[in-house]
Amino acid sequence: MEEAVALHVERLIEHIGGFDDIQGFVIEAIRAVPRHRFIPDVALAAPGDPAQPFVIDREADPGTWWDTVYSHCPIVTQLDDGATGIRAGAGAYTSSSSAPSTVAHLLQLLDPEPDDRVLEVGAGTGWTAALLAHLAGPYGSVTTIEIDEVVAERAAENLAVAGAHAQVVAGDGANGLPGRAPYDRVHVTCGVRTIPYPWIEQCRPGGVVVAPYCPGFGDDHALRLVRMPDGTAMGRFPGHASYMMMRSQRPGPCAADDGSGLSRPTEVHPRTIGLAPPGADLAMAAITGLYAHISREEHRFLTYVVDPADPGRWAVAVHRRGEAEHTVYQMGDRPLWDEVTEAYFRWIGWGEPGRDRFGMTVTRDGQHIWLDTPDHVIGG
Repeated sequence: MEEAVALHVERLIEHIGGFDDIQGFVIEAIRAVPRHRFIPDVALAAPGDPAQPFVIDREADPGTWWDTVYSHCPIVTQLDDGATGIRAGAGAYTSSSSAPSTVAHLLQLLDPEPDDRVLEVGAGTGWTAALLAHLAGPYGSVTTIEIDEVVAERAAENLAVAGAHAQVVAGDGANGLPGRAPYDRVHVTCGVRTIPYPWIEQCRPGGVVVAPYCPGFGDDHALRLVRMPDGTAMGRFPGHASYMMMRSQRPGPCAADDGSGLSRPTEVHPRTIGLAPPGADLAMAAITGLYAHISREEHRFLTYVVDPADPGRWAVAVHRRGEAEHTVYQMGDRPLWDEVTEAYFRWIGWGEPGRDRFGMTVTRDGQHIWLDTPDHVIGG
């Protein structure tokens, strides 16, 4: 059995090793902390488009279970905050074991050292906490905080069975855990649109916070911040990272169409905004403060733009296949489509910078996105 597990682990490492920035210390942690110890017998594999999610069952089909656990696939372990059983196979994904390549990338950015004091926000299955415990070593301290008590209990059980030295606390990770501060590293495994200041406040000067920054506009981003001596933090966006949103920052639903909206033509193709590169997504989100997402239908391409502060203000730009003209349907009194297209062309005017040229500064009063240097602020 041990030999078979080792073969599965090595296949996974071979996949992760294809990422140039993943260094040996992360690979060795994944080799030392096998993923299968943290995956339930019944779970939902979420391979992503175009592959459809499917249930894996260790007892009914052990071969598929093992192959999936040691693949690149994220594995969902909770639907609808526990209201829907995992065998249903459909629902909102609310807890998971993230894709191993993503886990490895964020650990690489965090770069924990032996003896570090680490706070993880979002325990999930407990696998990342176990990896952190291995990296911090026997004299380090790893605490993982999880808002869902059922998920926290299962993570604690998994960590205990695996013999990993990490403590699980049930609570709201947005508040950090001041009783165990200061931390050398804060590792966030849920998406956030706004960085909670307690994460910065509870870090030592020189400490690192790594989080998935998910502003809700197209692509999502890995964010690495360093805590400064004056209590601020700053850093950049070194790549992609997409996670389930922190519960307190989940976007609310849009208001239903009551027929009061106005339709008009637009010269800008909906795909120009909906399929913009990550740097443009970051710029448009920062400049406008809006959400945006796309929908592909058989004969239409739609780009939705939403005002998170007012669910009654939204717009949808529509391209119909075979038609040269495009339309925008606008609900509410804010010209959302005009704002995002203006922001897009500002990004063009800057020379189409990639996301690696953008950064963020976080202070007690809020956060600011900047281009190239912290004095070139473009938005919040």
